[in-house]
Amino acid sequence: MTMSGEGPRPVESDEVLGTGTVVLFAVPGAFTPTCSDHHLPGYVLRADELLAKGVDTIACIAVNDAFVLDAWGQARDTGDKILMLGDGNGEFTAAAGLELDGRGFGLGTRSQRYAAILDDGVVRELLVEPDPLGVTVSSADTVLERL
Repeated sequence: MTMSGEGPRPVESDEVLGTGTVVLFAVPGAFTPTCSDHHLPGYVLRADELLAKGVDTIACIAVNDAFVLDAWGQARDTGDKILMLGDGNGEFTAAAGLELDGRGFGLGTRSQRYAAILDDGVVRELLVEPDPLGVTVSSADTVLERL
């Protein structure tokens, strides 16, 4: 789901990930410290560089609802450069096999932290963080190096 002028709008994976070069990055949770202080801000700061390297879409996904993703994007000034996607039921995350057991933190089932580079819907590279609290292989800097 993503937020539109009329409220939450369902989107198909192919619609947002299937055309051109897409950078999709996932976070365990909107407004959580590492996600808010490091992961998303890196993409906000480097969005113009990613777009200049031929990226057509930069998308952020989390197992949160579209309202939360929209509020987080507004709070972090993502503007129209980063598409905020709410995987509220975790269906996309489960289908991708990238679930994270966050029960120890009171978060339930969430997404692993990762970045993926897709070309016309085909995953060219999947960069999964070895530690969900770290932002190294899934950072905007690393993705820029891989493009």
